[in-house]
Amino acid sequence: MAFCGEIWPECGIAKFLTLLDGPWATLIVRELLEGPARFTELKEALNGISAHTLTNRLRKFETSGLVTRTAYPEIPPRVVYELTPTGQGLRPVLESMNAWALSVPPTPDAEVEVVPR
Repeated sequence: MAFCGEIWPECGIAKFLTLLDGPWATLIVRELLEGPARFTELKEALNGISAHTLTNRLRKFETSGLVTRTAYPEIPPRVVYELTPTGQGLRPVLESMNAWALSVPPTPDAEVEVVPR
């Protein structure tokens, strides 16, 4: 595989990192790969994420075409977030990241924060 040295948007890696920036972005996608979810369900699944951060990431994903937001005219209002086909395309990327990380031998001095599922 050849990597380019260009900056966004010509370089795919730079584009990927721009779209999925921040510590929570990939974990939000991971949760949505399980299927559509409401805001509260995502917040509960991502222990420690603030409502502000979750809202900002979901809005960015919606603008980028990774997530759809469906608001149902009910009382109380119900909003559901779901990955678009483009967002679903991240599944093999996350699966590869997971496989790679699990193959790396642990080191005694490495401090790895485990984010609960």
